[in-house]
Amino acid sequence: MSIDHVSKYKFNIGDSVLYGTDTITTQKKIGDLKDVFQNEGERSTMNQESIVYSVSLLQPVKAGTIGGLFIGTSIIEQGQVDKEYYMTKGHFHQNTSSSEFYWGTHGSGMVLMMKQDRSFHIEHMSPGSIHFIPAETAHRVINTGNEKLIFNACWPADAGYDYDTIYNEGFSCRIFNHNGSPTIIETDKR
Repeated sequence: MSIDHVSKYKFNIGDSVLYGTDTITTQKKIGDLKDVFQNEGERSTMNQESIVYSVSLLQPVKAGTIGGLFIGTSIIEQGQVDKEYYMTKGHFHQNTSSSEFYWGTHGSGMVLMMKQDRSFHIEHMSPGSIHFIPAETAHRVINTGNEKLIFNACWPADAGYDYDTIYNEGFSCRIFNHNGSPTIIETDKR
């Protein structure tokens, strides 16, 4: 038996980050997140270059490939806009039958999942926690801890992203820091 090749993908256990020749890394800064946080006035006065979160993504197949999988690592910085914790924008999948897995590797936070009828479910994320996001469910991750929150994800290559629905309709709740504790506030719209 012989070894034909070595994997071009790497996962660094120490910092929980993906590496490889096909790795795509993006960042979302305060300036990129207009109208994501409830207090837009406060967000607009903050340093627009401050990083809120970054994503490293491996796409071994083309987007839209049926049967393909993507894997990614997200890092949400510790911080707040007013009293609302830093979070991802959140999205539904365009292919509404797509599910996804998240698993925590560093820090603590919450996974917010919302069905199309706006009912929601929240799970605490921490190192070793695994979160299944079912089909037809929007999802967002919030860093409620005192350090970076790092988690990984795996989802179908044909899932696609629907950010517009969340941008226009928002999630049905938000997570705020109230006296040092995460507090869930239900909302009708963002």
